[in-house]
Amino acid sequence: MTDYRLQPDPALVVSRLPGQVISAITELRQHPRGPRERQSLFGDELTILDEFGPWSYVQLTKDNYCGYMQSTAIGPQTPATHCVSARATHAYSQPDFKSADRSSLSFASRITVQDETARFAKTSLGYIPLQHLTLLTETSSDPAAIAHVFLGTPYLWGGNSSWGIDCSGLVQAALLACDMSCPPDSDQQKSQLGTSCPSGSEYVRNDLLFWKGHVALITSADMLIHANVHHMAVRYEPIDDAVHRIARTDGPVTAHKRLRNSKWS
Repeated sequence: MTDYRLQPDPALVVSRLPGQVISAITELRQHPRGPRERQSLFGDELTILDEFGPWSYVQLTKDNYCGYMQSTAIGPQTPATHCVSARATHAYSQPDFKSADRSSLSFASRITVQDETARFAKTSLGYIPLQHLTLLTETSSDPAAIAHVFLGTPYLWGGNSSWGIDCSGLVQAALLACDMSCPPDSDQQKSQLGTSCPSGSEYVRNDLLFWKGHVALITSADMLIHANVHHMAVRYEPIDDAVHRIARTDGPVTAHKRLRNSKWS
């Protein structure tokens, strides 16, 4: 069965035009004006497959996700040089933190730096603090450390940003920042990521635990981090506490997956 989320509907594909997101954040929907499925961030590259008035049917480059977004959120592709590595940042009108802020950007937004001053990067949006940017070539190596960046972020179903994120959005952000392919939804992550660990296996940093409709990232032998409805935020939680609490409402753990054989330090 074709997954409409990751495979374009052939009946809707009339073109393949490159583009990228030019809004700080925009929502991706299964149908025009439908509910949010996922979110896309500034600088995310995509392919425009068709246009329907104010809506475009697109496929994101980073994870192949398909859906509709507002056409005003899409512009021409400009090769990015940096990404936002802070949880969030601002673009200022001048290279001065006291100047007016023009835009707010989430972690993982992709930026084209035009020039640099001592403390700021000049971009099409304005001036962004250099401390908040990392070269695209400088990827991270520890997904759990990236997930920590989102600690306290409010829970948002289908969210992918520092203003709101869900369980699978958190895992995807953590893995993509480490140059690891990752689909956007927890059922896809369960089927596509890592290798299954036998029941009773020890928990290793950056293992994934799955429940029906939920995923968490292991940070140590007895702790995990996840975006969850119980706390309505990204929180650390003892693994045993989470397993027993979630079992009361959504059932037992359905999978324990290991992303690679060696342990992260």
